[in-house]
Amino acid sequence: MFTKPVRAPSVSLGRYDAVVVGAGLLGLATARALEERTPNIRVAVLDKEPDVARHQSGHNSGVIHSGVYYKPGSLKARLCREGGEQLRRFCDRCGIRYQPIGKLIVAVDQTELPRLEELHRRGVDNGIGDIRMVDASQIPAVEPHAAGVAALHLPSVAVVDYSAVALALAEGLRESGVEVRLSHRVLRLEYSNGEVVVDTDRGRLSSGLVVNCAGLQADVVARSSGSRSPVEIVPFRGEYYLLRRSRSHLVRGLIYPVPDPELPFLGVHFTPRTDGSVEAGPNAVLALAREGYSASDIDPRSIRLLAAYPGFYRMAARWWRTGISEVLRSASSRRFVASLKKLVPEIQSDDVVRAGAGVRAQAVRPDGSLADDFVFSRTPGVLHVLNAPSPGATASLAIGRYIAEQAWE
Repeated sequence: MFTKPVRAPSVSLGRYDAVVVGAGLLGLATARALEERTPNIRVAVLDKEPDVARHQSGHNSGVIHSGVYYKPGSLKARLCREGGEQLRRFCDRCGIRYQPIGKLIVAVDQTELPRLEELHRRGVDNGIGDIRMVDASQIPAVEPHAAGVAALHLPSVAVVDYSAVALALAEGLRESGVEVRLSHRVLRLEYSNGEVVVDTDRGRLSSGLVVNCAGLQADVVARSSGSRSPVEIVPFRGEYYLLRRSRSHLVRGLIYPVPDPELPFLGVHFTPRTDGSVEAGPNAVLALAREGYSASDIDPRSIRLLAAYPGFYRMAARWWRTGISEVLRSASSRRFVASLKKLVPEIQSDDVVRAGAGVRAQAVRPDGSLADDFVFSRTPGVLHVLNAPSPGATASLAIGRYIAEQAWE
């Protein structure tokens, strides 16, 4: 969560050619791409946390997405496909295990069939070679305990431990000479005489280029450079349940609902993890702290930022019914399980236990619309990555290369 800003110490931390703010997957991948693109430059990664991948990168579902959701020909579709392939190669080189367990997107009633068929068309157009439609009678062959009127099967979709990926990225950066400076909170960015001066709570450094990949704090870092951010980050907590081990046989692979095309969330779903557990979730509840992983995490500064942003009220005016429904589902395990039963009818309340949560950095525009694509802005010497939505983890290596190209323009 936020802490009270402190004055930057006068200690000099040196001069760099490029500095990346944020040691999540995207920040680490961007630093890697900058170093590979221009060898022998001096690069540093700064993060306020004591470890890498402490927030979105370490709290997601662990899925290597296929690209089925994205408009054919779009940047997200291209980066997802390229990034997924690069990620698998990276894991192979680093000895990180990933498991192709397959994915089933289930239409639970006839009204969802047009959207399911559209996803099938997108998947084919995006080059997913093993995608296929299955009817109700074929679903049990893939997922014996799932139910629906039809489904989309993607056999090669895999899961991975993204925290392990981030650690391997950080290790590789250090071996190549990149400095990963943890426990360094960025307080201010100031452009002066062709350099960006970066004030942190551990000292001051300068750089010819700064890339802001701060995720949940990206808009805060952007404002620290004296610029008005074109979007504000609104944090949504995604809460998970775990299936009890005795009931994990009810789920073989990933089981997803057909998503609402008007929302950038995929709905509660089942996700087997690499450790053998099966997660159920996440929902999407407004968090009252930028890093609010429980309902008791309340940060006054986060609330003030929300209260001062007109886009938040416009978003709330449009989606208040959905918001109330999510709060009620968060408060009631019975309601949560009711959502899961639509996909796997045998699930009962006693089959699940509350588990962890993640917080999604949802960029909201001033008109209240939810940004579902990349959002960049620039201030002198700084490229701000203000929204890097799903497939941000899957495509992180490809997005990092894309950002590095944009940064040097």
